Amino acid sequence: MRSSISLGRVGGVPVGLNISVLVIVVILVVGLAFGRFPIAFPGLPAAAYVLAALVSALLFLASLLAHELAHAFVARRHGVEVSGITLWLLGGVAELRGEPRSPGADLKIAGVGPLTSVVLAGVFALLSWAVSAVGAPPLVSGMFGYLAAVNVLLAVFNLVPAAPLDGGRVLRAFLWARWGDRMRAAVAAARAGRVFGYALIALGFLNLVSGLGLQGFWLALIGLFLVNAATAEEQQTQIDAALHGITVGEVMSHDPVVAHPDETVAGLVDRLVLRHHLSTYPLVDDEGRFTGLVTLGRVRRVPPDDRAVTRLRDIACRPADVPAAHPGDQLTELLQRMSGSTDGRAVVLGDDGRLVGLVTPTDISRTIQTVDLRSREPYRTPRGADLAPPSPESPAPRGPAPRGPAPRGPAPGSPAPGGAAPPAGRRDAA
Repeated sequence: MRSSISLGRVGGVPVGLNISVLVIVVILVVGLAFGRFPIAFPGLPAAAYVLAALVSALLFLASLLAHELAHAFVARRHGVEVSGITLWLLGGVAELRGEPRSPGADLKIAGVGPLTSVVLAGVFALLSWAVSAVGAPPLVSGMFGYLAAVNVLLAVFNLVPAAPLDGGRVLRAFLWARWGDRMRAAVAAARAGRVFGYALIALGFLNLVSGLGLQGFWLALIGLFLVNAATAEEQQTQIDAALHGITVGEVMSHDPVVAHPDETVAGLVDRLVLRHHLSTYPLVDDEGRFTGLVTLGRVRRVPPDDRAVTRLRDIACRPADVPAAHPGDQLTELLQRMSGSTDGRAVVLGDDGRLVGLVTPTDISRTIQTVDLRSREPYRTPRGADLAPPSPESPAPRGPAPRGPAPRGPAPGSPAPGGAAPPAGRRDAA
């Protein structure tokens, strides 16, 4: 899940919004301003309801962000890299690149999200009581009370023992500790997530035929997301298990064809592209140091008339944006860093920092097709999702709130979804 709008960094973690999050805001504002609040607190100006709804929507998104940040901060304390957090249509996604090294660490990373939601529920409940005690308008107290209820539902839903929800991570940690087999535990949690997703889809269709159209639609949508995320997690787990023990040096393309950063695009095309028919060309300076990466996609984006005057350094992917590894590094660890990288390639550097190889999607595909499948650990934790629960006042069963990797269910306060984390994303689900 990619961010459309950057919100900067919080505690060193990049935070962004996907444009689809605006759907959550619209649903919440309309549902609260023209539904829940006027019914619960009649007789106020329309502007008061709209203002309270806007504040509620923003605080709800802040709650989702706090949930994901809790996952991210605890993950970093346990040595797991966090590439960023994105809020989107179905919730929040915390992208974790790396794996906890023990069931205990896995449990802490997963459990801190729901715990944060429970703490926020207590804070909002206390605020609701405090503003009521000092004689503030009932609408203000009701707004905080609503946010307290939403955070409780968010915590409860995300503790359902089904990946990629946080409860699925908790289940994985428990089974990992019991069985001593991380891959087996991850597969079991993913299959539980798939079963739960199918159950939500069935429940959604039941609501549709029962007249609860929009509520049923969102439940089915969340269920579909869970099924896809859980399936992707299981497949990724099996692939990582098969690749465990394989080093980057066994997979990489040795002695790649390179170019100089001062060469023009036209020169690269005439000298190398039309002759070697490769898709990737690392750039190295006169001393053999890696200075950037050029792909055919980047070459094609240069207008033909400009290729003779455009230097490769001007179109190359920066070294800082290209995953780098040493030949002895584990391939599974490099794949985690390559996921979501700008050009989907990685460079391999020797001990002296000089370029010695390149890892491309073709190299990885060839390895997956030829490697003997064997169950090993550690495996790569699939990305999950945090899902938001359906509105507290909804007659339909409670829905969710993608950790991390990885989304949350229907947006509280209306018959539509709220927010939270996917597979090949956050890291886990909240």
